[in-house]
Amino acid sequence: MIDLHCHILPGVDDGAGDLETALEMAAMAVADGITITACTPHIMPGVYDNEANAIRARVDELGNALAEADVPLRLVVGSDAHMRPDFTAALHRGRILTLNDSRYVLFEPPHHVAPPRLEECLFSIQMAGYVPVLTHPERLSWIETRYPLITHLARSGTWMQITAGSLSGRFGKRPQYWAERMLNDGLVHVLASDAHNCTSRPPLLSHAYELAAVALGKDEAENLLHMRPAAILDNTDPSLLPAPVAITETRPHTPVWKQIINAVRA
Repeated sequence: MIDLHCHILPGVDDGAGDLETALEMAAMAVADGITITACTPHIMPGVYDNEANAIRARVDELGNALAEADVPLRLVVGSDAHMRPDFTAALHRGRILTLNDSRYVLFEPPHHVAPPRLEECLFSIQMAGYVPVLTHPERLSWIETRYPLITHLARSGTWMQITAGSLSGRFGKRPQYWAERMLNDGLVHVLASDAHNCTSRPPLLSHAYELAAVALGKDEAENLLHMRPAAILDNTDPSLLPAPVAITETRPHTPVWKQIINAVRA
């Protein structure tokens, strides 16, 4: 499995606080079956003023530490870039890191307020030749009132990334409901850990893989956690990749936890 969203770099944001924690997170990820992790520290001017060159240097440093500790986890660069007026310009200037220097970039909108120019901003990113990957939409506090917008964005070139822990209920029933609904509606392109530590926000994906396999089938689970993430890191044109699978009318929505129970009983 490939984790495209992980705050594993020590001492750069609200993720790993030190090298020891970062190494522990890496070992936990490997034990869970993760082979590649994108290091995606926040880039949020005035809050997390992380710069691209500094992030690259930190990724190299952590990679060397992993090699010394014999932890077989491959690291690639990236960033968790928050919405800003000059987002596209910052991409052009190299101030925002894309995933493994590809055309795909993590994009985080405001959590508690639906921004009035969100669609315009995402469209400008696409027109500049990039593919925005909107992070954890299921956890946005305004998704209930703007779900049609999320649906429109997902079908208009913006990729959607769901946090693995949302499917298992780690963030509560509300994000779990929206994660399930987005999967069922065929709006989700990738799953990622969005890990920050080894306890409350661990770098784990295998449980989400199992839940997705029950809900959508093993092939789509592979797409969500391996095929599409690998294609992102290879900078593959999104038009060449399979669209997310939706549950059809002949396969009505059943909450994931009920599907698990039914599968076990069968």
